[in-house]
Amino acid sequence: MDEMIRHILEVLENDARASPEEIAALTGMSAHEVSQTIAKLEETGVIRHYKTIVDWDLIGENYVYAVIELKVTLERNQGYQAIAERIYKFPEVRSVRLLSGDYDISLTVRGKSMKDVAFFVAEKIATLDQVQSTATHFVLKTYKEDGVILHEPESIKRLPVSF
Repeated sequence: MDEMIRHILEVLENDARASPEEIAALTGMSAHEVSQTIAKLEETGVIRHYKTIVDWDLIGENYVYAVIELKVTLERNQGYQAIAERIYKFPEVRSVRLLSGDYDISLTVRGKSMKDVAFFVAEKIATLDQVQSTATHFVLKTYKEDGVILHEPESIKRLPVSF
């Protein structure tokens, strides 16, 4: 891969709002070249989507996230792709990943409550023919999402000590 393309992608991955002019200043390319390169990367599917990371807690919107691990049985003449395609169509599902180890697939799901997530798993996921078993892990707190720190560490302020 061309080093300039890699640099453009890294800038956009860290800040999807970076303008072609800002990227041009970082890469030494012209803004027009950057725009053309980005358009080509979008057309070919290298750039799939632009995303905003929202800290819902800061506006009082309470979502519950859970990581669900699945053991699956593959259907004849179908691989993991077929079950992943069925699962990722549910709007509650935020991510689907193929794993190595004890479980085959990992999902991240979002709901309004733990009960909503539990019902989703029980009614929509566990009932799929290919799913042998599930393990649900509720996310208690997210510190970092897609490379972005959500909660800055509090600085410890020492009190002055006098003798």
